[in-house]
Amino acid sequence: MSQDVTESASEQPARPAFTGRPGLRPLPATRLAEAGMEPRDAYQYLHEELQLDGSSRLNLATFVTTWMDPEADRLMAETFDKNMIDKDEYPVTARFEERCVAIVADLLNAPGLSEDPVDATGVSTVGSSEAVMLSGLALKWRWRQRRREAGAEAAAPNLVLGSNVQVVWEKFCRYFDVEPRYLPVRSGQYTITPDQVREAVDEETIGVVGILGTTYTGEFEPIAEIVAALDDLAASGGPDVPVHVDAASGGFVVPFLHPELEWDFRLPRVVSINVSGHKYGLTYPGIGFAIWRDAAHLPDELVFRVNYLGGDMPTFTLNFSRPGNQIVGQYYNFIRLGRDGYAAIMRTLRDTATWLATRLSEVEGVYIIADGSQLPVIALRLDATLGFTAHDLSHELRTFGWQVPAYTMPPDAETIAVLRIVVRDGFSRNLAERFLDDFRAAAMRLHDGVRPHADAEAFAH
Repeated sequence: MSQDVTESASEQPARPAFTGRPGLRPLPATRLAEAGMEPRDAYQYLHEELQLDGSSRLNLATFVTTWMDPEADRLMAETFDKNMIDKDEYPVTARFEERCVAIVADLLNAPGLSEDPVDATGVSTVGSSEAVMLSGLALKWRWRQRRREAGAEAAAPNLVLGSNVQVVWEKFCRYFDVEPRYLPVRSGQYTITPDQVREAVDEETIGVVGILGTTYTGEFEPIAEIVAALDDLAASGGPDVPVHVDAASGGFVVPFLHPELEWDFRLPRVVSINVSGHKYGLTYPGIGFAIWRDAAHLPDELVFRVNYLGGDMPTFTLNFSRPGNQIVGQYYNFIRLGRDGYAAIMRTLRDTATWLATRLSEVEGVYIIADGSQLPVIALRLDATLGFTAHDLSHELRTFGWQVPAYTMPPDAETIAVLRIVVRDGFSRNLAERFLDDFRAAAMRLHDGVRPHADAEAFAH
């Protein structure tokens, strides 16, 4: 029998890997082809084109995780097909979500937690973008309720925030009809101040947004000082304004590197916080969390109940269906690493970032704005007399495979062009040394008069 099978197989004509594949017959790009193809052909077709993408591990522009344990990869691949919203059908995945929310709430020092995960008020989201929308809506609804109880009109809500916020806050204000009151930054001062906040708020302010790790430089805004200024204002008869902390970047860093820093629910005026599991939570995109101080700060009007998925289920997310594997990946990290593991990773990333920042500061014409000691993020600018720009250097670094964004700062500081380097898990000291060598080589090429281009490239968060 074995001999018959061998002979039958030998009669099959050999099929070279790249003969007869779809690439020899170009597929229409914007409509379905008339005929399909074999799975391996489809894989090869897409695989080849995807090679033209940049390497995610060399993408120093993104805060988003680009490496996880192989075991996490396997678990997430096994659970792609589980819909996070179907909690009756996938009760284990739903329990994992509850546990993740409880763990995050505990890291943020939410009050009144016990061993029961349902004591935490929060939800997993599609990145911090959805978490921001939910948190902003909660602020608006609670403000409107307070105004109505006081017999006042609730027609012109505003939100106080810095011009350095991520674009999702601009989206929230536009989508949900809230006036954004942007506080300007300036050259040398890229975070907002308590004095600015005090002067900007009024009775129609639904909240103040403070950022724990800005997109532009990775710096922390002075949350405790902002809260103290608002406490004083309220005590003197002024408006009593809540604070939301956008901790998308810093929420999984500060509890391990700077545990003494008070910025979270230890400050009573902080009513909600968003964090990104897919940033320094070390999970692939896109998962985030919205956490509230307690149930009283999540208005009932934002909670819907559905029973057509098999059971009576509350839901308070903007998105509905999404893959459960993101929660599986996040919970894997929590049980795999624990506090000690997260702390060790964050210390390593900080040490790599500060080492690299010190070496980069030795390069002629480089000025460090953020040195990686708060977040593992380096922001730098170039001396205007060098003869080339940050955009030129960004472009030149691409010839070495590195993706480093060049961008201008927010309004009132837009004359400052910055390069940002995000040090993530997987960016080892060895890679940092290679990057430093390539940075020096790129700067030398430009210094010698090789200017790759003159146009500024767009910057995306």
